[in-house]
Amino acid sequence: MRAFISLDLEGLPHIVSREHLFVKGALYAEARKIATEVVKVVAETLHHEAGVEEVVIADSHGPMVNVLVEDTPSYVKVVRGFPRPLSMVAGAKGSDFAIFLGYHAKAGSGKATFDHTYSSASIDKLEINGIEVSETLLNAYLLGEWDVPVAMVAGDKSLIETDIKEHLPWAVGIVLKESFGRYSAISPGMEKIRELLREGTVEAFERFKREELKPLKTETPVEVKLRFLNSTYAETAELLPFVERLNGKTVRFSAKSVEEAYKTIEVLIFASAGVSSIVNR
Repeated sequence: MRAFISLDLEGLPHIVSREHLFVKGALYAEARKIATEVVKVVAETLHHEAGVEEVVIADSHGPMVNVLVEDTPSYVKVVRGFPRPLSMVAGAKGSDFAIFLGYHAKAGSGKATFDHTYSSASIDKLEINGIEVSETLLNAYLLGEWDVPVAMVAGDKSLIETDIKEHLPWAVGIVLKESFGRYSAISPGMEKIRELLREGTVEAFERFKREELKPLKTETPVEVKLRFLNSTYAETAELLPFVERLNGKTVRFSAKSVEEAYKTIEVLIFASAGVSSIVNR
């Protein structure tokens, strides 16, 4: 069997400061240690207690080189580096099930640490076939297109209590933190976090064995509506002939598949970053 883990930082326990999130941040070393411990506990549980032969870990925050890999066991493969095709789910195709760790709520959520959707620098709102999506749902839709179900999501309570309950009710939801606001939260101690993750991973695997998990599906063609943080990004997106501009900040386009939509969203984010770099230099 093959399990896939997608690891983000913002929804991890004790991560509350911007200094946790950047390579040169004063608290980045602490964040890397927490991220490595969290993913290690889940990978070890999958292998030693569930008998999963291969665990693919997609390091999926920022520069995507957050996990400390010095003592990576032989049954683990790590996807690292940015930019890369299919971003947070690179390497997932062909897996039996997926686990999301350190995931956070979508842009505009209240009482949610670092709420955003894929790019806090460019995206204000993202819809897939009329449903406003978080990174969790967008990633789950792409995995669902590959028939890979999401078995567990561990992260911010604001995410677990909304998107997971509503759209992924078969997945185990583990609360790693309860946010007071964008830059504050309360988290259990790491010993308790390890316990929660072990128990959740075992339960997720049991649900997989009982065939209770479902790939999250959406209709095709896929209609994407994207509201940017400013009109300049919409102007840039509008240059593509298949992108329709709806208003100052919002564009819409159609894609043959979720994978095609996902790749187009990535391109629009990269284009927005390029425009920002030009106008702010």
